[in-house]
Amino acid sequence: MHEYSRLKVAANSAIIRPMAGTKTPFAPPVPTEITSTGTGTGLDARVIAFNCECHTYEQVIGLFCQHIPGMTSSKAFELAWKIDHDGEAIVFAGALSQAEEIAAKLAGGGLRVAVQ
Repeated sequence: MHEYSRLKVAANSAIIRPMAGTKTPFAPPVPTEITSTGTGTGLDARVIAFNCECHTYEQVIGLFCQHIPGMTSSKAFELAWKIDHDGEAIVFAGALSQAEEIAAKLAGGGLRVAVQ
């Protein structure tokens, strides 16, 4: 029996699989902090960033930290990872005017974004 087939996974955690060609399990990052990047109440809109396969993690993290209020590099990495693996992530929730402004700045940096 392969050693990874014996790994026990908690009911609410992600499945841990080894990356191709490695013996090290690969798992998504665990959030280390909870931060608010929106206005808190009266959320009118959200900014969704999509994977375009044309930016590095460093570029995406830099744009998020520069243009999204309250963004930390740790949270930006978590969002970049989610976008890379899930194809999209909500990167901001708040007032519509602020969401549109943030989306325009992120799009100006070359990211594919949408406001909902």
